[in-house]
Amino acid sequence: MKDHSISPAPAGCFVNRELSWLQFNRRVLEEAEDPANPLCERLNFASIFQSNLDEFYMVRVGMLMDTLHLTAVDDKTGLTSAQQTTAVLDRTRELLTERDHICRGLLAELAGQGVEICRFGGLLDKQQAFLEKYFTSNVLPLLSPQIIGRKQPFPFLRNKAIYAVAILRTKSGGERMGIVPCGEGTLRRLVPLPGDGQRFVLVEELIAGFLSKIFAHYKVEGAVLIRLVRSADIHMDETSDQMSDLLAEEYRKSMEKLIRRRKRLQPVKLEYQGKLSDTVRDALCTCLGLSKKHLFSSDVPLDLSFMGALRDMLREKTELFYPRRVPQNSPNVDPLTPMTEQIRKRDLLLTYPYESVRPMLRLLQEAGQDPEVVSIKMTLYRVAHNSKIVEALVDAAENGKEVVALVELRARFDEENNIGWSRVLEQSGCRVIYGLDGLKVHSKLLLITRVRSGQVEYITQVGTGNYNEDTVRLYTDYALMTADPELGAEAAQVFNALSMGEVVEDSRRLMVAPACLRPKVLALIDREMELARAGEEAYLGFKLNGLTDKLIIDRLIQASQAGVKIDLVVRGICCLVGGVPGLTENITVRSIVGRYLEHARIYIFGLQERKQVYISSADFMTRNTTRRVEVAVPVNAPALRAHLEEMFAAQLRDTAKGRVQQPDGSYVRAQGEPFNAQEYFCDQASAGVWALERPETEPKPAVKQGSAPEKRPAAKAAPKKPAVTVKKTRRGLLGRLIRKN
Repeated sequence: MKDHSISPAPAGCFVNRELSWLQFNRRVLEEAEDPANPLCERLNFASIFQSNLDEFYMVRVGMLMDTLHLTAVDDKTGLTSAQQTTAVLDRTRELLTERDHICRGLLAELAGQGVEICRFGGLLDKQQAFLEKYFTSNVLPLLSPQIIGRKQPFPFLRNKAIYAVAILRTKSGGERMGIVPCGEGTLRRLVPLPGDGQRFVLVEELIAGFLSKIFAHYKVEGAVLIRLVRSADIHMDETSDQMSDLLAEEYRKSMEKLIRRRKRLQPVKLEYQGKLSDTVRDALCTCLGLSKKHLFSSDVPLDLSFMGALRDMLREKTELFYPRRVPQNSPNVDPLTPMTEQIRKRDLLLTYPYESVRPMLRLLQEAGQDPEVVSIKMTLYRVAHNSKIVEALVDAAENGKEVVALVELRARFDEENNIGWSRVLEQSGCRVIYGLDGLKVHSKLLLITRVRSGQVEYITQVGTGNYNEDTVRLYTDYALMTADPELGAEAAQVFNALSMGEVVEDSRRLMVAPACLRPKVLALIDREMELARAGEEAYLGFKLNGLTDKLIIDRLIQASQAGVKIDLVVRGICCLVGGVPGLTENITVRSIVGRYLEHARIYIFGLQERKQVYISSADFMTRNTTRRVEVAVPVNAPALRAHLEEMFAAQLRDTAKGRVQQPDGSYVRAQGEPFNAQEYFCDQASAGVWALERPETEPKPAVKQGSAPEKRPAAKAAPKKPAVTVKKTRRGLLGRLIRKN
């Protein structure tokens, strides 16, 4: 086996992972500012920026704070946890200043559309009088204020909840601190003002404005609103080792305990709105165990989630939203022919969200009814809250099929949802298995096994995204469906290994992490590097969500130095800096942040006859390549492979939502003729130009990297045949669970 160890690359080629992520979230914030986006979509980007930042602090900053006492350093930049934390806090302060400026502008534009968020202090006397009556009748009875003292210890502050903090002066001249939760019970966040238009006050400002009515026996000398973010770093991967011998229900209950524990972890960030006195600041830092550098001032509402409600009020003003787009029926899928019959004839590729997920759902539903199907096996990482996929698996089990579902209970922030679905599946007769000790199962794999005329046949579906009907309309992903017997046999090998608590040690055509994905990727990079050194044209192209794996990054740097042309489309974290003279000058890094979340992964190795194209569930991040079960599948059908190449080439041309990384690690808007790849794909899907008019054996002309995809005429419709009849669900899954309990 080839030795893949190499000497370290120069530090100038790397960006710290955490700072790279903050660069990504700044690109999200730029979309909130971009006047080319309709107003309501900019409001949405502002809200996404905040939720992203919250999760980043809960996960990554929580991890950094847990490791402050360790001597380990970042393997790319050499920064300690303390240095990384300081850099993150400094960059966050800059980002929040930008956010405040952008959000003030958005709220002003919103007021111009007749929807206004008013500050309590700027209202007329008659409006404040109205609010006082509303407060007394509708808010005050639901509040649970607390005064901090010897017999009233500092309360537990819930993660991401808003509190009003008051400085109180006693009659004897003493100073006390009062705290009021602003989101408990049934309080509505938006309090409407009387009069014309849609004008509101946020309930936390209303509470802060009437603290004197809450603390009637004290003089209120100051007030501030605060919002705390807590760590969510509970090391679920490590705790799985302790639970490996538990029964299923014990395992689920242990996971539930961990989730409850996460809600009480240490604070990592506190934002405040209003004037924060030294006394209150010091008291909060002491009680919460935070240093002053973890406190951030805000000029805008502390929680931007209310923007979704404001957007809903403006739905009739269609010019304030993106033009409506609907996932199209794939022109390569006959709605009247059973899916299995179509897949047996040729591989099918679905491109989300441009094409509908219905063919994949129909494949599952038909398999549950097909008398030739003996088993259905599927990995579930994140599923919808009202999952048709789970419903199809339940129906299949009730029809006597063997159904094996691997449910990953450690999918961060989806644990409770997955625990609930695992119970539903188990109680419906499915065999439920869980992730391996220390390894999450992140692959997107479906295997349907049929026995036809005494012969075993496989229908295999490998995807880049979760089996989730909700996110499939928002995330870009690919799903390959094939009857290739070798791929089916290797998928069966993956499921057999998972069922026995093992990993696949070797595979011929699939790439399967953690044992045989990174070595294959490195070997294919080496192939291109050797050809470049021999004077041949060499090429690598990768579309990823993140790039952090240092072994792969170092190999890409070597390939660039050997003369390999490398195109990277990396949405989020990218620890590699392209374009550095003499080191990475043959590497171009792009990022696309647009209407849809770029989630698909594509690997392209080589040119012309040697070209190999894969789609994958795995990013080139260490967690994916070494700590998760991931699957990458080769796309061998010439027409499908050309389709993926065309889409990749189009994204290299994106000047509307594309940014290009500079040699100093910063990102600038791509220049050139105006082109929006996502809108282009929507237009292509709507026009039906993705129909495969050529037989699978006919070679297709190569597409030059960076050229515009060529439109193709739609294929003639196939003769219609009756489809397998799929029975309707007899009752909802929730009803089933209630009845069985």
